[in-house]
Amino acid sequence: MGIFGRKNDDAATVPGADTAALTGDYTVDPAHTTLGFVARHAMVTNVKGSFQQFEGTLHLDGSDPAKSTASLDIVMDSITTGSPDRDGHLKSADFFKTDEFPTMTFRSTKAEALGGDDYRITGDLTILGVTKPVTIDLEFNGAAKDPFGNDRVGFEGKAEIKRSDWGVTWNAALETGGVLVSDKIKLNFDISAIKNA
Repeated sequence: MGIFGRKNDDAATVPGADTAALTGDYTVDPAHTTLGFVARHAMVTNVKGSFQQFEGTLHLDGSDPAKSTASLDIVMDSITTGSPDRDGHLKSADFFKTDEFPTMTFRSTKAEALGGDDYRITGDLTILGVTKPVTIDLEFNGAAKDPFGNDRVGFEGKAEIKRSDWGVTWNAALETGGVLVSDKIKLNFDISAIKNA
C-alpha cells in the first residue's frame, strides 16, 4: 500500500510518498478526531460512545517509526453515549468516578512499523488512577495540506481492553443469564493531527 492507502508498488510515484517529510511534532485536532468505544449491552446489542474533550500530541519520525510517540489526555466528564441518564451513571462512582478521577491518559512506550500503512503503538493507559499497558493497531490514512495551509496526518486505530483490569467492575446480572455490561470494551480512534509550525 502506498502512503495514501492506495495500492502502488512504486511508492516514489505517489505524491508526497517521502515519509521522512512527515517527521515532526503534531497536535491532535479535536474537531476532526473521534475517540470512541463500544460495549456490549444486555448480551444482545452494542452501545457506542465517545469522549468530546481531549488534548493530544504526536511526534512522528518518518525515517525511524520506532522513535515516534503519542500522548493523550481525555476529560472523563465529556463522555457521551446519546443517553444523559446512562452518561450520568458512567460518570458516577459505579464506573469512572469523574469527580475523583477527572482525566484518563495514554502515554506511548513503543511504536512499531508493521509494513505498508500498518503500525502498532503500545503505551500506558491510566483510568481511575490504575495504569496498565494497552496495544493499539493503527492504519496511516495519509497526509495532506488543508485549505488553511495546515499539514495534516490521519490515522485510524483500534484496540480491545477488559475494563475490569482498571477496576471498572460494576455490573448487573440478567434474569436470562449473563450480565448487563460486557467486560470487553472495543476502542476506536479516528485521528487527525496538525503539524506544529
